[in-house]
Amino acid sequence: MSDAEAALLLARAQFAFTISFHFIFPAFSIGLASYLMVLEALWLKTGRGVYANLFRYWLKIFAIAFGMGVVSGIVMSYQFGTNWSVFSDKAGPVVGPLMAYEVLTAFFLEAGFLGVMLFGIGKVGKGLHFFATCAVAIGTFISAFWILSVNSWMQTPTGHAINAAGQFVPAGSWLEIIFNPSFPYRLVHTVIAAYLTTALAVGAVGAWHLLRDRTNPGARKNFSMAMWMAALVAPVQIFAGDLHGLNTLEHQPVKIMAMEGHYDSHPHGAPLILVGLPNSAEKRVDYAVEIPKGSSLILKHDPDAPLAGLDSVPDDREPPVPIIFWSFRIMVGLGFAMLGLGLWSLVARFRGKLYDWPWLHRVAVLLGPSGFVAVIAGWVTTEVGRQPWTIYGLLRTSESVSPIAAPAVGGSLLAFVVVYFAVFAAGTWYILRLMAKPPQPHETVPDERPERAAGITPAAGMQGGGH
Repeated sequence: MSDAEAALLLARAQFAFTISFHFIFPAFSIGLASYLMVLEALWLKTGRGVYANLFRYWLKIFAIAFGMGVVSGIVMSYQFGTNWSVFSDKAGPVVGPLMAYEVLTAFFLEAGFLGVMLFGIGKVGKGLHFFATCAVAIGTFISAFWILSVNSWMQTPTGHAINAAGQFVPAGSWLEIIFNPSFPYRLVHTVIAAYLTTALAVGAVGAWHLLRDRTNPGARKNFSMAMWMAALVAPVQIFAGDLHGLNTLEHQPVKIMAMEGHYDSHPHGAPLILVGLPNSAEKRVDYAVEIPKGSSLILKHDPDAPLAGLDSVPDDREPPVPIIFWSFRIMVGLGFAMLGLGLWSLVARFRGKLYDWPWLHRVAVLLGPSGFVAVIAGWVTTEVGRQPWTIYGLLRTSESVSPIAAPAVGGSLLAFVVVYFAVFAAGTWYILRLMAKPPQPHETVPDERPERAAGITPAAGMQGGGH
């Protein structure tokens, strides 16, 4: 391996490592910000202290996750200049403004109201505080909007031209760039994934404490709300994922070939390979367990529809099949596990046993991290499946890297590994410690407004509800 090839490999590994760490926290904070908004709305509507208690409980966890997400995101931005300067130069006229819009809209909105949300309980009016919570929740969504627009444009580039300097520049309407062909599907799929990730984490915390005390009102409410989300949203996510897959087949067929493990073309219906061992050297999937014509049925809605395989693609345009093959199956498998948990919880709910089935709670705890694993697996499928391109079909990854030496990239990668595991492991450990403490059971009488209970004001009732 030449020094240039080693530098490229290390630069890719460094970006993959840092973005994997980063993606965990926004996936959690996007859903958790919306959950906090719902909790505060329910408290203001019903006056029940259990919602105030849960708001205070999850607010601390959100603050830590949000902070770690911001810090890890800044590190990623610097890599565009250090390791991917050629990409930054060529794609900057398109990517730069979109990234700036994210800062000017989402980040400023979040930063402007985060302090009020975190420290304003009891210090500002309840209406203003709720507005701040809504602003932060909306800001997390707007941030996802712009970042996913950038990423989707790199996957399905439209609305651009290439100038004499080889740069991608806007051509016509910016709306064509922002709302590129894969963006709507990717946005819906990713945001729902964030909500499911949060629901599984919240449900796991609720289930953990139910195993210790089934009467804890905070644990019961946590678990109930999370299981409603899993039961109702998991089927929607599977449907959204199917639509996203059909869009990918239209615009990035090679990625679908790798995901399905189709080394060969199938003119009379392609099988659905459930599991197997992709063998790129021999161009086959060893020990394949498959459903005849299943892939054609899913992707074309016709069991006899032909599907092209990787034999129709030059070798230098093939992505690394084994990675994508397995990351896709991990994501899909966990998605169906979430669906199963949601359906199981519905059975328990309708039988009046939602808080009384320990095995349901144990499985919920087991699946608590599954959302994080699924979003990372989905990211790997999306990004590795785009290879060997940075901008799909137009700019290769090997042409995007900075002219830097492999030892320099290796040294910075090692530094990132050490620092990330030290700093973010400490933050994650602290979050888990907070989760290990049960929600405080003290609450006002369910049918009584907090301002009528003990003669306290709504703001003071919310402030006291967390103690």
